[in-house]
Amino acid sequence: MIKRRKSKIIKIGNLKIGGNFPILVQSMTNTNTGNIKKTVKQIKELQSSGCEIIRVAVPDMESAKAIKEIKKQIKIPLVADIHFDYELAIESILQGADKIRINPGNIGNKEKVWEIIKIAKKKRIPIRIGINSGSLEKELLEKYGEKDIPRVMVESAMKSIKLLEGFGFRDIVVSLKSSDVLTTVRAHELLAKKTNYPFHLGITEAGTEKIGTIKSAIGIGSLLLKGIGDTIRVSLSAEPVEEVKVGFEILKSLKLRERGLTIVSCPTCARSRIPVEKIAKYVESFSDNFKKPFKIAIMGCIVNGLGEARDTDLAIVGMGENKAGIFKNGKFVKNINKEDTMSFLNKIL
Repeated sequence: MIKRRKSKIIKIGNLKIGGNFPILVQSMTNTNTGNIKKTVKQIKELQSSGCEIIRVAVPDMESAKAIKEIKKQIKIPLVADIHFDYELAIESILQGADKIRINPGNIGNKEKVWEIIKIAKKKRIPIRIGINSGSLEKELLEKYGEKDIPRVMVESAMKSIKLLEGFGFRDIVVSLKSSDVLTTVRAHELLAKKTNYPFHLGITEAGTEKIGTIKSAIGIGSLLLKGIGDTIRVSLSAEPVEEVKVGFEILKSLKLRERGLTIVSCPTCARSRIPVEKIAKYVESFSDNFKKPFKIAIMGCIVNGLGEARDTDLAIVGMGENKAGIFKNGKFVKNINKEDTMSFLNKIL
């Protein structure tokens, strides 16, 4: 059992994060936010895949004003992502954003930050302080040096936290993101000792679907194992839906969330009596059909197959030269010819 860090509880739309609330999976649209139709379409696709909080980029006033109409058509909390322009942050809040993401360090002077805080207080929405290793304050880099980026990130975060707290604002979420896994992990470890605000985890600019999945699983997974993290986003140079799928796989692997299809399949060897890889890929193609937890094992032979079958909703195990054993809820049902495996699965999945 992973012992989670006791972070402050924060409300985002109709959801809560922190404390013992579930770790939520986020994603971000890659559409032009001002194009309401395309943005809503993508958000609904993400909702269907399990996305629980969505973030949209707000680079201009058209995007900020689109939030009101987008919100009418979706069912999950919406986060507005703003850089530099405090007026965009204010307009996003007024248009109904459930949370905003800013880096107070690039918003400008304290007066501009205060203007954002006043509206956020009035509308009772939280602010995520987003610190990225690629855009750190020059004076902090000079103070700590390029070799201690985690400490620079933490110092930057604490500076922003104290600024918001100085205005009496404490509905805060923090993220410390780097494309470097070790930098991200170390920064969160340091900050966790200094504050109890909830953390949003992610390895930024992680890369392509394959590379980014590996880096994200290691980085996000390492922090979750330490009990650190309240929401996650897997950043991939791929379709956003893939980010959600990978996010849930990370949580499922650590037994932190249960959702949808879980596949257990062996790496195969000379003992395999069924085409494990082919069957596993076929089963995976049905992933979108599953919303509730459902575990399937595809095992090449009885060496580990019978043991894995005990802990699954459905199992296909190589039982002989031409036979595949079918198990349901851990109990043997029948043998079928291995050539009939796909047609059997097609009927029940």
